[in-house]
Amino acid sequence: FKGGDTCEYLLSSGRFLGEKVWQPHSCMMHKYKNSEAKNCLIDKHVVFIGDSRIRQLFYSFIKLINPQVKEEGNKHGNIPFEDKSASIKVDFLWYPEVNGSMRQRIKSWTEGSVAKPHIIVAGAATWSIKIHNGSNEALTQYKINITSIAPLLEKLAKSSDVYWVLQDPVVEDMLSESRKMITNEKIDAYNEAAVRILNSSSRNSKAKVKVFSVSKLIAQETIMKSADGLHLPESSRDTNAMILMNVYCNKIMKPIDGSCCQPQPPLTLIQKLAFCFFTLSIIGYLIINLIHRNNFRKNKSCTDLESGEEKKPAISTPNVSTLEMLLYSFCKLGLIMTYFYLCDRANLFMKENKFYTHSSFFIPIVYILVLGVFYTENTKETKVLNREQTDEWKGWMQLVILIYHLSGASTFLPVYMHIRVLVAAYLFQTGYGHFSYFWIKGDFGVYRVCHVLFRLNFLVVVLCIVMDRPYQFYYFVPLVTVWFMIIYATLAIWPQIVQKKANGNCLWHFGLLLKLISLLTCIYFLSYSQGAFEKIFSFWPLSKCFELNGNVYEWWFRWKLDRYVVFHGMLFAFIYLALQKRQIISEGKGDPLFSNRVSNVLLFISIISFLTYSIWASSCKNKTECNELHPSVSVVQILAFILIRNIPGYVRSVYSSFFAWFGKISLELFICQYHIWLAADTKGILVLIPGYPMFNVLVSTFIFVCVAHEISQITNDLAQIVVPKDNSTLLKRLLCIAGFFSGLLLFSAMQDQSRH
Repeated sequence: FKGGDTCEYLLSSGRFLGEKVWQPHSCMMHKYKNSEAKNCLIDKHVVFIGDSRIRQLFYSFIKLINPQVKEEGNKHGNIPFEDKSASIKVDFLWYPEVNGSMRQRIKSWTEGSVAKPHIIVAGAATWSIKIHNGSNEALTQYKINITSIAPLLEKLAKSSDVYWVLQDPVVEDMLSESRKMITNEKIDAYNEAAVRILNSSSRNSKAKVKVFSVSKLIAQETIMKSADGLHLPESSRDTNAMILMNVYCNKIMKPIDGSCCQPQPPLTLIQKLAFCFFTLSIIGYLIINLIHRNNFRKNKSCTDLESGEEKKPAISTPNVSTLEMLLYSFCKLGLIMTYFYLCDRANLFMKENKFYTHSSFFIPIVYILVLGVFYTENTKETKVLNREQTDEWKGWMQLVILIYHLSGASTFLPVYMHIRVLVAAYLFQTGYGHFSYFWIKGDFGVYRVCHVLFRLNFLVVVLCIVMDRPYQFYYFVPLVTVWFMIIYATLAIWPQIVQKKANGNCLWHFGLLLKLISLLTCIYFLSYSQGAFEKIFSFWPLSKCFELNGNVYEWWFRWKLDRYVVFHGMLFAFIYLALQKRQIISEGKGDPLFSNRVSNVLLFISIISFLTYSIWASSCKNKTECNELHPSVSVVQILAFILIRNIPGYVRSVYSSFFAWFGKISLELFICQYHIWLAADTKGILVLIPGYPMFNVLVSTFIFVCVAHEISQITNDLAQIVVPKDNSTLLKRLLCIAGFFSGLLLFSAMQDQSRH
C-alpha cells in the first residue's frame, strides 16, 4: 500500500494485459457504454484544445457518446459536437502551438461573463518542434508560453477538471521528411518542461491541473502500429479516451468494476451498528476470558508450607458457557468481517481487472485434478451418492467455479456453458438431498427447517449488513433457500407422503407423483409468466430480499436459468430410492450397480451423452440461445456423470479426500470469494502483493480458504445456540430473530430515505 489517490495512478501508470486490455496500477477501470457516458456527461460542456493528437483523442471520446460519429471534420480547424438528447457539448479547438492565441482562448474562460467548460483537455508541442525545426529557441519560447498559461489553467482547475496531455513518443524511422526533426529526445524535453512548470504555484492546493502522462506508457507499447510514426493507432487512443471517462465519471456513476477515482463509501447506519456490536462482542469475550483466567489462577495447585506437599484445586476448570461460546464466535466473526471490509470497501488494498487466457483457466484445472487424484481414499459406504461422494462432487465443482471466476473465463462461451452445468449440479444435489431426507425420515419439524435456513443464510445476512449489499446480490443463497422451501412445502402439505407410509400401500407412490407433476406445472407456468413471478416477489417484505437495482428481473433470470434441475434431483431421488428398496440395484463393495451387461450398456450411453453435451456446449455461438436450452438439457450431463461415477463398483468405492474437504465448506467458499479473493464484488481481483501475480494468488488463496473454513465452524457453533432442539426455546429464539429482522427492515428503510 503506497497511499495516494487512485486517480493519480490511473493518469500516470499501468500496464497491458495481453495486447488491448489496459490495467491501471492499483485500481480497476470500468468500460463505459454509450448510455452510461451520456448519463455521466448530461448537461456538460467538454473542450479539447490542441493539435492533431488531441483531435484524435477528441474523436475517440465522442465515439463513447455516439459510436456512429465519423472523422470528417476540418483537420486544421475547430470541430463541434453536440448530443441534444443529453444536452452534451464537446468541442475541439485547433490550437497546435502553445502560444498567445491559446493563452487568449484559455483566458476568456477565466473571465466571469463566459461559461466555463466542465472538462478541459489540452496539449501541444510537436508543431512547435516541426515549425521551428527543433531549435532550442523554440523550446525556450515554449517554456515562456506555458509559464504564462499555467496560472490560468490552475485558476480554471478550481471549478473545472483540467488535463494536460503529455506528448507521446514517435517512431523516428517512420516519420516523413517534413517531420524528421521531431525526435523522442525533443519530445522528452518539452514534456519535462510542461511537468515542471504546471502546478508550480499550487503544489499544496487541491485544485491542480491533472497531468495526463499515461498516454506515454500506452504509446511506448503501441506506437509501432502507427500508420505514420506520429499518431497513435485507434485502439490506443480509445484506451486514452476510456481513461479520461473513468477519471471524470467514476466518482459520479460509481460503477462496481471501476475502483479508480472512487472515494471510499461512507459507513451506513446499519454498518455502524454492526461495528458497535462486534466491538462489544470482542470486549465482552475478553472480560469473560480474563475472569476465567483469574479464577483458574486462584484455584491453581499451590504448595503447603508446613508439609511441603502440593494441594489440589478444589474446583476444576469450568466448561465453556453458552454466553462465552457466543461471544467467542462473534469475536472471531468481527475480526473476519473487518478483513472483508478492508479488502473490498476501504481503499486499502489494490484491485485489478480480470484478463482471460486459456492457460490461466486450464493449467490450474489440471493442477487441482492431479492433487485430487493423489488424495484418493476408500469410502466408508458404497451407496450411490453417499456423503463422501457428494462432498467430493461439491468440492471439485467449487474449485473449478473459483478458477472460472478468478480467470474471467465467462468471456469464453464453451467454458461458461460447462460452468452453468456445475451450478445446475449444485441445485440437483439440493433437490436430491432434501427430498431423500424428508422421504426417508419424514421429519417435517420446525427445527429441521430452521437449522437448514440458518446454515444457508447466516453468512449472507452478516455480509449484507457489513458490506451494504442486498440479499439478492449473493444470488445462489436465495436460490437454494427458495428451492429448499419449495421442496419442503411440496412434501409437507397434506397429504404428507413418506417412504414408510408408501411401503404399506403402493397407491401413495402415485400420490407423490401427482405432487411432483403439480410442482412441475407451477414451475413451467412461472417460467413463462414473468409478470406473475414478479408480482409474487414484489410484495413487501419479499421485495427487500429479491430486488436488485430496484426490480426483481435479475432474480427471475437466475431462477429461470435452472428452473427444472431441482425437480430432476427430486425425481432421481424418488426413482433411486424405489430401486434400492426393491433391491434392483447392487451397492456392494466392488460390485457393478446392475448386471454386467446392463452396466456396460448404461456406461456406454452415459459416456456418449456426456461427450455429446460437451460438444454441443463447445459449439455454442450465442449465449442467449444456449441459456434457453440449458434448463432442459443440463440434466443429461448431470445424470451421465452420476452413472459414470457410480456404475463401476471400484469407482464407487473410492473418493478424493482433497475434494471432499473443500466440499464441506463449498457454500462458504462460494460466498467469501465475492470480497476477499476477488474484488469489487467479483468484478476484479484482490491484490495483496502487487507486482507478483502468482505469489499474490497463493497468499490471497491461503487466507481466503482459511477464512471460509473458520466461518463454517463459526456457523456450526452458532447454529447449536441459535437453533436449539427444544421447541419452546426455539420459539423464543424465532421471536428474537423476527424482532432482529424487523429492526433491520426499519433501519434499511431509514437508510433508503436518507439516500434519496
